[in-house]
Amino acid sequence: MSELALTPASQKQTSLRIALLGYRSNPFSGGQGVYLKYLSRALRTSGHQVDVISGEPYPQLDPGIKLIKLPGLNLFAADNHLTALRPKHLLSWTDTFEWLSMATGGFPEPYTYGRRVAAYLRQNRDRYDLVHDNQCLSWGTASIQQQLPLLTTIHHPITWDRQIALAHAEDWKHQLLIRRWHHFLTMQGKVARRLEHIVTVSERSRQDICRAFAIDPNRIHVIYNGIDTEVFYPEPSIARNPWQLITTASADQPLKGTQHLIPAFAQLCQRHPRLTLVFIGKPKPGGPTEQLIDAHGVAEKIRFVHGISDDEIRHLYASSAIAVVPSEYEGFGFPAGEAMACGLPVVSTDGGALPEVVGEAASVVPVGNPSALAGAIEELLNNPALRENLARAGAKRIRTHFTWQQAAQQMGELYQQIINGDRS
Repeated sequence: MSELALTPASQKQTSLRIALLGYRSNPFSGGQGVYLKYLSRALRTSGHQVDVISGEPYPQLDPGIKLIKLPGLNLFAADNHLTALRPKHLLSWTDTFEWLSMATGGFPEPYTYGRRVAAYLRQNRDRYDLVHDNQCLSWGTASIQQQLPLLTTIHHPITWDRQIALAHAEDWKHQLLIRRWHHFLTMQGKVARRLEHIVTVSERSRQDICRAFAIDPNRIHVIYNGIDTEVFYPEPSIARNPWQLITTASADQPLKGTQHLIPAFAQLCQRHPRLTLVFIGKPKPGGPTEQLIDAHGVAEKIRFVHGISDDEIRHLYASSAIAVVPSEYEGFGFPAGEAMACGLPVVSTDGGALPEVVGEAASVVPVGNPSALAGAIEELLNNPALRENLARAGAKRIRTHFTWQQAAQQMGELYQQIINGDRS
């Protein structure tokens, strides 16, 4: 295991010029966007100069952090990606490839962003001491380490996403589409094996990256994510609804476990008719989540919210009794950490790195087991004292072990090791 010999927090680090890369970086589009937003802030607070070089959708950054935009075709935002191609795009192999790949069911953004950012850095390499890639893992980003020190974050191997999606595929045709979409993983595995410096966000992710990409674990550093406790904190002035559950997940992704939460919730509603569920997420109209909800007859008891601010999310946590994290796999687990930071008792699966995040401060059940999920929720519904104990322990655990200040301190030391040529 690669370990950092931490310097005292009071010892000021050398100010570095860091380029943070993100092929899609909106914090509302997934954990990678959250990572980029908060890591850039914490690094700047630690005294580093940070430029974020991003494709669309663009990140939300603090003042003083420069955003360098590298727009692609942004086909996900197009009304019809098949008709989004313009004659000017044919003059660029990168643009043409992006359109062709998307039109045939692929996910081209890591590859095409990598080409764009490599070209940008060839012209601007003197502006930076180090480049930090946020899981692009493309041929283009790999080529950067020939010009500049490069560190790559791999949050978790997307092979897990593919494996779980295939397990829940409706038929062989659906499986073919899933395999085509994840074709970029062939590139990412080859790139990962060529990288000199890798960091990940949990011990479980490190183990899975090593297995998926055949990498020596001694090459991978673990630096945990933080939780923004200036945004997510308890609000005792808001009254809790003792019958309101809350969950945060990408509703139609099997990876996030909604397919297990809905039947568990339906079981509980039979015994607790006042129970409701607030779902921070947006299901596809007529998609698998809506179908499952209709099949269990609980549509009137579930409220979906999306596109809301962090303050509104915190208020929803404060008004809820229990947070549920039903994921089949998490490389870290922001929803669990944010709920705990808000002083909410958590019921979590043991999927991926979730046990590392929640520790003994949550009720943990086996992944993919609706009955176990329902049982753990019901135990907390019936035991206010246990809910309060877990809430206090969870908030303390996050404040103690998972802060962005700690992450930035450790990341800055790792940057300096890499720049100095220390491969330990």
